[in-house]
Formats: sequence, structure tokens, C-alpha cells
Amino acid sequence: MASGIDTGTFGFRFAPPERLAMCNLFAVGRDVVLSPAYRWDGHARKDGPLLLFQYTIEGEGMFESGAETYRMESGRAFMADIPGDHRYYFPEDGSRWSFMFILMRPTLILPNWEEAKSRLGEAPYLPPGSRPVRLLREIWDQANDGKITDPYTASSWVYQFVSELCRFSAAPQGDRQRWPEKVRRAAEFMDANYSRMISLDQLSERLGLSKYHLLRAFAAAVGETPSKYLNRVRIDQAMRLLRQTDLSVERIAEQVGFSGGSYFIKVFRNMTGRTPGSFRSEEGQLTFSRMFFD
Repeated sequence: MASGIDTGTFGFRFAPPERLAMCNLFAVGRDVVLSPAYRWDGHARKDGPLLLFQYTIEGEGMFESGAETYRMESGRAFMADIPGDHRYYFPEDGSRWSFMFILMRPTLILPNWEEAKSRLGEAPYLPPGSRPVRLLREIWDQANDGKITDPYTASSWVYQFVSELCRFSAAPQGDRQRWPEKVRRAAEFMDANYSRMISLDQLSERLGLSKYHLLRAFAAAVGETPSKYLNRVRIDQAMRLLRQTDLSVERIAEQVGFSGGSYFIKVFRNMTGRTPGSFRSEEGQLTFSRMFFD
């Protein structure tokens, strides 16, 4: 296994069978950018029409859309139509921008995409454990494993991904921008600091609320308690480490913020239905990037 965050961009140029209505996957990728030379202009690109969803894993970048400027920190995504009046780039004072992305043709899915975008906004926050983010990781893993080899499989992944965006946008957690400010700040703090021991007392003190008020407000807005939300974030990060590193289960438990390996295994089994060991043994990893053709 490789250590750190595996990277690679996979392109797909399948010719859909005639007379069949199918979605079109253009590319899926995961990258780490360290240089201000990384810059894309939505008006200058010649490969459209495309729909782009890009999600920040670590570090930060910049996204400009019309007159709006967004800082793409961990947990934040942007949704862009290509061609379009937008730019995204690595800032001059940046140190690292790690992200995942998917590019799709708008055929069949444009109405669903526009619905999700209208609800979420063009630069939404999504928890690392949210279904769209988990699915994006799964699509990349499938591409990395060489398993997206025909237009039917590619179409299925695109439709699933956009459908999950729509479902997320319609669910209480999808209305993150409408959460009370302090609930949103609590979630963002957990997204960024999941590896630390975070108690409800610590969160409530940080936000200037009683822990009982925070608990009620968070559960009402998000649909789950802060503790369950934090565990989802941690387990999602643990799955990434199990897939991509040789770290022991105890070490992974420590890195994602659990007090010990036994409790981590219990939570992991409750949330995934498997032990960390069985999850790791079933996840094959390849380390290549290539273009897939008919």
C-alpha cells in the first residue's frame, strides 16, 4: 500500500450505444497542488460543455464565480458549469491544496444538477462522511482499480453521484447554509479538528452556548447528535487511511481521534457492518493513471 493521499486523474471516452439514453463520465481525479501555476478559467476551456464538482480534502484553494470569491478550505466544494464565468486556482500564499473532482457531460443530468446547485449554492460545505463525498471517493477508487471499463458502468456512477447530490440538498443536512450559525460553526470545527478529542462541553464553551442548547439545536438542524456527526467524520477518514496506508488499527484510531483501538473497532463495526481488518483486506489498490477507451 502507498502512504499519504494517492493521486491520479482518469479520463473516459466511451461511445454510448446508439438510441440509448446514458450519462457521460468525462473524468474523475484526486490531486495535490503546491504551485500557483495551477489555474483554470471557465471561459478559456475548450473541452465543454461539462459539469464540474470539486471537493477540498485538505489545505485550501480559491474559487471565483462572477463577482463572488470563495476560499476553498477543507470540507468545501464548488459546482461549476464549463464554459462559464468562473476561475479556480491555487493562491500565491498557499501551501497545499488537496482535492477530488468529477467532470460530467450535462446530457440527461443537467436538470438534476441545477436543482442541487440551486439548493446548495455554488460553493457548499459537505461533511467528509456525507454520501456524495463518500460516493465520489468510491468512483475514484473504482477508476483507480481499473473497474470502470464500459459506458454502462460509467453512466451508472454519474447518475448515482448527481442523484446523491440532489438527495443531500433536499435533506436537512443538505441545507447547511440554512443551519443556525453556531450549529454550522460547530460542524465546521469538527470537520477540521476530528483528530482531537472533542467533547460537547468543549464545543459549547467555544460557541458560547450551554451544552444542552447546542445538543438540541444541532440535532434539530442536522438530524443527528454532535457525537454521531463527529464519529461519521472520523470513520470516513479512517476508511481512507485503511485503504491507503499500512498504519496499524491502533495508530489509525489515534490519528482520527478515538481514545483507543477497541472503541474504534466497535464504532467502525456499528457504522459499516465490518471490522477495520475486513474492510482493509477487501479494498484493492492500484497505483496507475490511464485513459480508458472502448
